[in-house]
Amino acid sequence: MDSHVDASTGNEVLLQLRDIVRTYEMGSELVHALCGISLDICRNEYVAVMGPSGSGKSTLMNIIGCLDIPTSGDYSLAGEKVADKNESELADIRNRLIGFVFQTFNLLPRANILHNVELPLIYGGIARAERRHRAEQALERVGLKDRLTHRPNELSGGQCQRVAIARALVRNPSIILADEPTGNLDSKTGDDIMGMLDDLHAGGQTVILVTHEDDVAAHAQRVLCLRDGQVESDVMNVDESVLRNARAG
Repeated sequence: MDSHVDASTGNEVLLQLRDIVRTYEMGSELVHALCGISLDICRNEYVAVMGPSGSGKSTLMNIIGCLDIPTSGDYSLAGEKVADKNESELADIRNRLIGFVFQTFNLLPRANILHNVELPLIYGGIARAERRHRAEQALERVGLKDRLTHRPNELSGGQCQRVAIARALVRNPSIILADEPTGNLDSKTGDDIMGMLDDLHAGGQTVILVTHEDDVAAHAQRVLCLRDGQVESDVMNVDESVLRNARAG
């Protein structure tokens, strides 16, 4: 499938959802998690997804991340129609195109951080020497090259989240998908992690994050608010972007 261009901006549409519905059977009841969501996200956008508990934001992120498939509707990522892929094809798309950053880090506790960062490359069949080189580069990028042999329990929460970001970056994915990336961190460390995501976006990365915190969402260019499985609002964070650019300059 060919890539599309957003008519209003001229930018390449990286992610396209059309009439996405997701329902779940819970006993005898049918739960409507998403109710016909349509949206485009362009390459190098920085998008925050917000909403109250039960609004559908986690379900939406699972579908964007190819961890779940919609009940109906069409989803295309980087020109690939993914809604009808089988599990092995979805796993391949996840590994090639999406870097995940989770609130709980999801690191292997008995493995050192170098091995944790190498994991996506192992799944991708990358040779050992190349894996190590790329993992070391990713860890250097997040300021942890001197911690290669440390295990997660020897690191702070902020350092563990940096490892998770390095792992997300190691295959140069199209999207960084961050689910409450500061949720388990103190405010100072959370600010440091958000600064790192800001830098990734400034370097050309597409960043999509789920958050319930206004100050975290303020880092994004665009804020999607969900309610009852639908997009309640979709606004550009113009004022905050101008302020951030002014501070950076």
